[in-house]
Amino acid sequence: MEQVTIKVGGMSCQGCVKGVTAALGAVAGVTTVSVDLGAGEARVDFDPTQVTPAALNQAVEDAGFEAG
Repeated sequence: MEQVTIKVGGMSCQGCVKGVTAALGAVAGVTTVSVDLGAGEARVDFDPTQVTPAALNQAVEDAGFEAG
């Protein structure tokens, strides 16, 4: 397992946190997602043989938020 922290832009409420959490949690290979609204970031534990950090960023963007 590996962990990555993704800066997430555009979150303004707990609904946004739930949306980002759901988007990342739906990606194959993701085991744990922790989204911090105040810090504007998501910590993701994932299996690097199944998913890349770039794919995780794309999942955030596909959910309507900025990832970086």
